[in-house]
Amino acid sequence: MKSIMVVGTTSHAGKSLLTAAICRILARKGWRVTPFKGQNMALNAYVTASGGEIGYAQAVQAWAAGTHPLVEMNPILLKPQGDMTSQVILKGKAVGKVNAADYYEQYFERGWQAITESLQHLEAEFDLVVCEGAGSPAEINLKHRDLTNMRVAKHLNAPTLLVVDIDRGGAFAHVVGTLELLEPEERALIRGVVINKFRGQRSILEPGIKWLEERTGIPVIGVIPWIDHVFPAEDSLDLLERKPHKSQSELNITVIRLPRISNFTDFDPLEAEPTVTVKYLSPKHNLGHPDAVIIPGSKTTITDMLVLQKTGMAEAIKNYAAAGGTVIGICGGFQMLGKYLADPEGIEGESGRFQGLGMLPIQTVITGHKVARQRQVTSNFPQAGLPVSGYEIHQGRSRVVESPNTQPNYHPLFDDAGLGMVDNGLSVWGAYLHGLFDNGPWRRAWLNRLRQQRGLKSLPTGVANYRKERDLLLNSLANIVEAHLDLTPILPSYNKNDGR
Repeated sequence: MKSIMVVGTTSHAGKSLLTAAICRILARKGWRVTPFKGQNMALNAYVTASGGEIGYAQAVQAWAAGTHPLVEMNPILLKPQGDMTSQVILKGKAVGKVNAADYYEQYFERGWQAITESLQHLEAEFDLVVCEGAGSPAEINLKHRDLTNMRVAKHLNAPTLLVVDIDRGGAFAHVVGTLELLEPEERALIRGVVINKFRGQRSILEPGIKWLEERTGIPVIGVIPWIDHVFPAEDSLDLLERKPHKSQSELNITVIRLPRISNFTDFDPLEAEPTVTVKYLSPKHNLGHPDAVIIPGSKTTITDMLVLQKTGMAEAIKNYAAAGGTVIGICGGFQMLGKYLADPEGIEGESGRFQGLGMLPIQTVITGHKVARQRQVTSNFPQAGLPVSGYEIHQGRSRVVESPNTQPNYHPLFDDAGLGMVDNGLSVWGAYLHGLFDNGPWRRAWLNRLRQQRGLKSLPTGVANYRKERDLLLNSLANIVEAHLDLTPILPSYNKNDGR
């Protein structure tokens, strides 16, 4: 099987972005290409058509490749839960919870088997696999149990790119140090260096590139400029680099940055709206007076809810809603808005029964069986009859405490009443559906209610879903990367004019 490996000198070097770009570049040239990441640690997840969980970044890379996300593209997903433990997702299904010390002993062999089986499956369907590493391939204390980087590269004999983030400084030292710590057979697979996030003039960088190539004997095959587009992030560190202000902004939406925030990719469509500014706010900070507040998903819902209560953010949100503000909770955020949350077995960490924010008449119990599935429903609010698609990922089961018949102040948000609700004033919303804002007409209808409160003209609701805009962004990304990257050293059959 033809393959390419993308590893980085550090976390956050730009591996995911470069992998997506390469997938789109080669797909446009006629390759049947697939992304692959053997093991991912992330709280942003996507549910495939088969009902399996994978890292959201691999879903985006699949879309970049022009194919459907498959569990084989990310056979191991680790979802941190705090206290040095993670939930283990193996081939799309949750198989247990483990601490870092025991993971190698319990899951290394099973994990490697899942990786090799997944690669065999992909080989039968695709011409080429673009593999992404994780963190750094030169963590000497972890190399013996590294399932993601050079072990995969050696298994595939994959020509490998080494990506370095020059914006943080120390790029040349990072490259040289990483190469020095690789084994000879690993270093032999490194066929090119890519300098990422470059903000200056290429001519100023040239002496450094020449020195690096002479020092290492490896060509620098790309200098990728800083890219301002907002793309789905793999972890919450990416939120620190987001620029919240827009010159055309008319609405300000605050997302509470929970300690274990998950699936914040739900809000990328809002960030893509020209008239909307999205700000991620720590629970320790002052809420202020935004046009809407979003409580996002969480891997440890009860623990994060207790943080909201201890910091005073829970009270601030309730006061904000009482004064006429709009609050929406997604998944874990929906559960927090209820009256009670219980985790009898301590599945997510905190065992016991706890009071929620009390803003919606539901109570939630965390159970051992995880719901993970795609959904197609029809909206009742803010506009009836709109088709809405998305996906569920949750272990909580919620039920209405008071019957809707006796509590007319609350209404089902969709034709499936179990997926969400909204109060009579359309100010407190809750939904289990991830990807809700991807639905263009629903998103605009919801934003138009905020605009009406501000006396602003409504936006057209006849807009495409976010996947169309995401596809344009992926093409733009591929155009930029292709102009600054020469894939010839790692893919000899690659030709910029003729494809294979």
